[in-house]
Amino acid sequence: MTDLAEEFGTPAYFLDEADFRARCRAWAEAFGPDADVFYAGKAFLSRAIVRWLTEEGLNLDVCSGGELTTALSAGMPAERIAFHGNNKSEHEIRTAVEAGVGRIVLDSFPEIVRVAHIAQSLGRRQPVQIRVTVGVEAHTHEFIATAHEDQKFGIALAGGQAAEAVRRALRLDGLELIGIHSHIGSQIFDMAGFEVSARRVVQLLAEVRDEHGVELPEIDLGGGLGIAYTSEDDPREPHEIAKALNEIVTRECEAAGLRTPRISVEPGRAIVGPTAFTLYEVGTVKPLDGLRTYVSVDGGMSDNIRTALYDAEYSVNLVSRTSDAAPMLSRVVGKHCESGDIVVRDAFLPSDLAPGDLIAVPATGAYCRSMASNYNHALRPPVVAVRDGEARVIVRRETEEDLLRLDVG
Repeated sequence: MTDLAEEFGTPAYFLDEADFRARCRAWAEAFGPDADVFYAGKAFLSRAIVRWLTEEGLNLDVCSGGELTTALSAGMPAERIAFHGNNKSEHEIRTAVEAGVGRIVLDSFPEIVRVAHIAQSLGRRQPVQIRVTVGVEAHTHEFIATAHEDQKFGIALAGGQAAEAVRRALRLDGLELIGIHSHIGSQIFDMAGFEVSARRVVQLLAEVRDEHGVELPEIDLGGGLGIAYTSEDDPREPHEIAKALNEIVTRECEAAGLRTPRISVEPGRAIVGPTAFTLYEVGTVKPLDGLRTYVSVDGGMSDNIRTALYDAEYSVNLVSRTSDAAPMLSRVVGKHCESGDIVVRDAFLPSDLAPGDLIAVPATGAYCRSMASNYNHALRPPVVAVRDGEARVIVRRETEEDLLRLDVG
């Protein structure tokens, strides 16, 4: 850790390339050749990541024009890309259709018409899925639960809206409806929500068959599988998840008299989350008698907003040296002008912790760099890939010149 800090500075994200690749292979092998694994790029995306995904045989899910550009620039075949988003612009849709992305996930009634019109104007028939909200309340934070009706994503099953979306998509020449998409939330450990979701999606597939004589060939169950941020988290292995989802879908399809569709899943956090950690240098150590000790580091909410945004929990370790000192209740905080600028809310660190020590927060591969900001004009940290004892920058640290370059005033 000391060598890495001296070479690359702090704060910085360090990512284990071999572990990332191994997790890609584990997901691909668990679901096998008759299913599709789409890495959710929103968790963390860079051109190096895209190349690793391509080499390991995974597909890629993007949700913005910027993510699509990154994917294409790094050589991901367009047919292996899915394009999500609740408010895709006409420019983004046109770019995606022109590139030949493998699927666009339709998120609203206006978007059905918009994608069809653009595809037809380009002389294309665009493969699409319809994102359906199935009314399942995932056991997660309110802001990352995505399948109950009162939220911005998808078209509700309730009131026949999803069935109407299917009718409209099937009527439009510019669209090739290939399946139904469902995503019930994030950081989920309980498979019960997926079981209810799959049952309701299969019921919709049966209704489509009965009304239109069409059996849609695909079903995408989304992602959201949880990882271990602390010792209290107990995530499932990919092969367990694959077995459970395949059994659920097969059972429900058999009951409905349907052929089992091709299953897709979208792990993002589950692949990249555990592969990285953030390294900080301790600055101020401030004991508050009878309460806790505040440990200020040289980063904070600009490199990890999740604690402030989702009440996310993390663990933390002293990594620059060993210590036999008694543990002290600590709160690791950042250097930003917000009382909510908290990295780790409650942790026990050695009572001899001092300025200059290095501490590491594991499981920061997902959403930390993706959601990083320049709040207080902080410079976003680099991402450094480590493999076989060698380290290299894959996303460089921002500089003050980068900040000023955008300031044209």
